[in-house]
Parts: sequence; C-alpha cells; structure tokens
Amino acid sequence: MTSKIINQFYFLFPLLISSQVSAQSFDQYVDTLVGPAADLVSNIIFFELTLGGNSFPLIVVWLIAAGVFFTVYLRFINITGFKHAYELLRGKHPDSGSSGELSYFQALATAVSGTVGIGNIGGVAIVISLGGPGAIFWLIVAGFVGMTTKFVESVAGVMFRNINPDGSVSGGPMYYLEKGIGSMGYAKFGKFLGTFYALGIVIGCLGIGNMFQSNQAFEQFLFISGGEKSFFADKGWLFGGLLAALVGSVILGGIQSIAKVTSRLVPFMTVFYVIGSLIVLGINFDKIPWAFSAILSQAFSPTSMAGGVIGVMILGFQRAAFSNEAGIGSAAIAHSTMKTDNPIKAGFIGLMEPFIDTVIICTMTGLVIITTIYSPDIASQGLQGIQLTSKAFSSSISLSAGPLSFIAILFAFSTMIAWSYYGLKGWTYLVGESLYAENFFKIIFCIFVAIGCMVNLGSILKLSDALIFVVAIPNLLGLYLLSPLIKQALEKYKSER
Repeated sequence: MTSKIINQFYFLFPLLISSQVSAQSFDQYVDTLVGPAADLVSNIIFFELTLGGNSFPLIVVWLIAAGVFFTVYLRFINITGFKHAYELLRGKHPDSGSSGELSYFQALATAVSGTVGIGNIGGVAIVISLGGPGAIFWLIVAGFVGMTTKFVESVAGVMFRNINPDGSVSGGPMYYLEKGIGSMGYAKFGKFLGTFYALGIVIGCLGIGNMFQSNQAFEQFLFISGGEKSFFADKGWLFGGLLAALVGSVILGGIQSIAKVTSRLVPFMTVFYVIGSLIVLGINFDKIPWAFSAILSQAFSPTSMAGGVIGVMILGFQRAAFSNEAGIGSAAIAHSTMKTDNPIKAGFIGLMEPFIDTVIICTMTGLVIITTIYSPDIASQGLQGIQLTSKAFSSSISLSAGPLSFIAILFAFSTMIAWSYYGLKGWTYLVGESLYAENFFKIIFCIFVAIGCMVNLGSILKLSDALIFVVAIPNLLGLYLLSPLIKQALEKYKSER
C-alpha cells in the first residue's frame, strides 16, 4: 500500500512542476477566488478591541481568559503539579495494563514538535522590536496559564477518546465535544461542535501546519545555500517535491512513525538551540542582570513601548497564544494517544508543553536578543523576525547563521509531521476511519507541502490561520462545560496517590 501511495504522489509531481511555471497567475487566480472569503473570516475571527489606545484581537482575550480561569479553578495545578509531571515523564509512576499507542515522552515530543517552530525563533524577535523587553514578562505569564489549559485539554482528550478495533486511538476535541457534551444531554449540540472543530482543523492544518512551514523551510534553505545564487533559487518545485517526499516517508507510517521521529528530533532541536542560547548568554553574562531588570521594569512601565503597560501586555499574551496554541486543542489530539490508565496523568504531561515551548525556548530567544542587539529603535533597523534573531546570535557567534537556519528547517519539518496527524484525525472524524481515507488525506497533505514552496498563497494562508483560531471557540466552550468533571477526576486522583 505504501508503495502505491508513493507512486501516486510521483504521478502528480509533473503537475506540481507545471504549476511552478505559472505560479504568479495561479496566485492571482486563488487570491481572486478565495480572497474575499478569507478577508471576511479573518476580520471576524481576529476582530480587534481597543483598550487604552491599543488594539488587540478578541480571540486572544478568549484564549488567555480560559487559561486564567482554569488556573484559578484548578488551584494553580500548573505550578503545584509540575514536580509530579516531571516524575511521570521520568517513569516514576508506571502504568499497568494501559491502552493507547504512545509513551508519555513520545506523546509530549509529538505535541511539542507541533508548537516549537519558526514562531519561537522569529516571532519573539518581532514582539521585542514592537513592545520592548517588557513583552517577555507577559509572554512568560501567558505561558504559565497556558500550561493549565493544556492540562485540561489533555485530560479531556484521554477521557473521551476512542480505542479502535485495531488498537489505534482516535481522540481530541472532536471526540470530547461530541461525547462529553453529549453525556450531559446535549448530543446534537456536541456533534455540531465536534464537526465544526474537525472542519476547521482539517482546512487550517494545510496552512499554518503545512504551507507556511514548507515555505519558511525553503526560505531558510536558500539562505544557507547561497541565496539568489543558489541552485534551488528558481526551483521551489524541486525542493518542495523532495520535502514532500521526506514528510510522506514519515507520515505514511502513522502516529508510531511520527512519534519515533519527533522523540529523537525534538530533544535534539531543543538541546541544540538552548545550548547555543546559553553560549551567547555566557559571552554576554555581564548584561544578563540588566536584561532581567529591563524585562521587569518595562513590563509595568507606563512609558514602555507599544502604548504602555496594556500594549506590552497584549503583545506578550498574543505571542504566547500563537506560540504554544493553548486553547486550540491540537495537542489534545496527540496526548489522547498516551498509554495511560488515568486521564489525569495525561494532563500532567500536557502541562509541560507550554513550559518547554514558551517559558524556556521563547524566553531564551528573548534574552539572547536583549543582551546582544536590542535598542529602543530596533524596529527601524530593517530586519524582521528570524533575521533579528540570526543577527543576535551572529553578534556573539560569527558562524551561527547557518546552524540557526538549519534548526529552523528542522523546526518547520517537525511541525509539519505533527500537524499532519492533527489534520488526519479531523478528516477521519468527518469521513470515517479507513485506510483509504487516511492515505487520501496524506497524499493531499504532501501535495500542499510542495505547493507551499512554489507559490505565495496569501489568501489561503490567511483563511487557514483564521480557521485554526476559530476552533478555539468550540474547544474552550466545551472545556468550560467539562471542567467540573475534570476537577472531580483530579481531586479523586490526588486522594488516591
């Protein structure tokens, strides 16, 4: 079967090459066709409120408010339960006779691979350039409350998952919305929310978790291979085809294959990036006290960048929400596959994800930039995103640009393979579980990987980004309704320990 799928992909490959030739006209056609709908959906989902002269998307308020509510409601489980989460990850409390597909570490690695990406390297730089060092403080705060949201999502994912006849697992928001809300006597409403979520995650994954990632991977590859002089400069179709084949070779093996790759790739990427950051911080050790002082003082300074305290807070919260995806529900799809005898254990593993993604990696990025190249006029220097981060590393490690770009490519690759699974589970929820349905989606996903390297589908990406965040509405609504059940299960777990 695998060979047939690969043959089908390469049958379509000439079509991808031909699309490269007429990429510009194709872009224009898609923008004309999809543009109005994309603008409408995006304007609704990212509708902005104004507070103190600062504008911010309402969806960010929805995400952060949920994190604050769950944190208080569960008595700061993100802090009090961190030690136990670490113990579970280390295997101190083993399960017996558990159903599921992945170990705690494999599930965590898969979920982390879906969030740790370009945004951790480039997105933080943008936040600092706009909001100054103070934005990092609020980013960390948002990361901490996001830990509790991931806890709740992961518990619900395991609590209401389906164990298929072949032993495979299907879980995530689609299932706990349908089954959880259905158990309360609102079956039709739960089914509607589950279907709504599945549609959003299927379409959205092709953008934020696919084309955007492959596009950024291509850009970074061009950077390390000679830029405009690179052999691949006008051959996006070739790089896209090779990348699609590489992604396909992993995802065709299912969640076990994905987990096998992410469990090796994520630790390598994280450790490599953290070590590089520590080297830069070590070289600029004398500036670290000033950096922390600037972060704390400007977080509460009415004269800070981006419109004062409120503006800086908004920027930090927004970057954290976009980075760790707490409230989106995507990670619950991965965590639902855990081999565990108690859903609460999955929650403890889940809360570690924003800690790694936001509290550690994003903070490291912020400290590197602040201790090296930061100045109040950084936004006017003409560099954006990953270029700023690259300049920060290069200022202390002259040959760091190449390795950083390589890590960025790995970040993009790991995000793609994780999001392929999220989209797949949304797809099979809609059309049913079958090998044909799974392979069909995987082929489509690989084709979109290649397309992302060849064309600039602005409207498609805008639409997919909006749909990714719109799923937070049904997801968090369902979690609010399920929170008493989750709290009861948590209290029972604590009493039995």
